[in-house]
Amino acid sequence: MRHGRSGRKFNRNSSSREALARTQATALLREGRIQTTLSKAKELRPYVEKLITTAKGGDLHSRRIVARDIQDNSVLQKLFSEIAPKYQERPGGYCRILKVGVRRGDAVVMALIELV
Repeated sequence: MRHGRSGRKFNRNSSSREALARTQATALLREGRIQTTLSKAKELRPYVEKLITTAKGGDLHSRRIVARDIQDNSVLQKLFSEIAPKYQERPGGYCRILKVGVRRGDAVVMALIELV
């Protein structure tokens, strides 16, 4: 039984799941919108929202915490200079998930995740 166990495994080990979350978060912050599966989008949303909330602090400590996960310097600069100030007054809910349809090959539900 899975009582109290949160998160999806995606048939990957923990380091691969962490790498998946980091790369998808980097892509979302760079592009503003990405298309992925619904379950990956649901896992990505709280991950990105915590990064943005931390970046709203704006100090050196916040930058170092976020830099652990976002290792692309241009995306890190964009997060602190453009994205975080835009959401300064917003208390949360920075991402939106929209269902797009099903993928033709395996009929998995696809979703569009974007920054509000």
